[in-house]
Amino acid sequence: MAILILSGPVGAGKTTVGRALLSSSPDGTAYIEGDVYWQFLAKPLSMQQPFARFTMTMRAILASAWHYHRDGYLVIVDFSVPPAYLDGAKKLFRGEPFHFVVLRPSRAICAARAGDRREGAIRDYARFDEFYRDFDTEERFVISDGESTPATIAERIRTGMLKGEFLVNA
Repeated sequence: MAILILSGPVGAGKTTVGRALLSSSPDGTAYIEGDVYWQFLAKPLSMQQPFARFTMTMRAILASAWHYHRDGYLVIVDFSVPPAYLDGAKKLFRGEPFHFVVLRPSRAICAARAGDRREGAIRDYARFDEFYRDFDTEERFVISDGESTPATIAERIRTGMLKGEFLVNA
């Protein structure tokens, strides 16, 4: 089985597309919605900087993915893993190839989606502008489509995975 890191900035549609992928995935699929991991930090260290907390959480998510994969699961990771962290993922996955897809519709679409959330709506997307730019990466990993349905994008990802288009060779 494979590991798919479904990444992108806040509001890119990762969870919506991830759930569309999950709905047509085979038995033996683990879906890791990374945002759930934030609640594990019930009492974060006050001296720990937000970036360190983010990196620690990302490592925990990817380590979980590795263990499910090792036991034969297809793993879909839904979390904003910046492309700059791919070398860290390669180390965690012990040289195993994995798939990496960055959903990156326009900044305006991401901001509108983030502002329309039922929970955790983000009214001022400007504080995420730099984070949005962090997902500017190799074109082969990027899906910039902000208009297609989640099911259509999920199918594009499934097809691309079968062809090895999103493969990161570790």
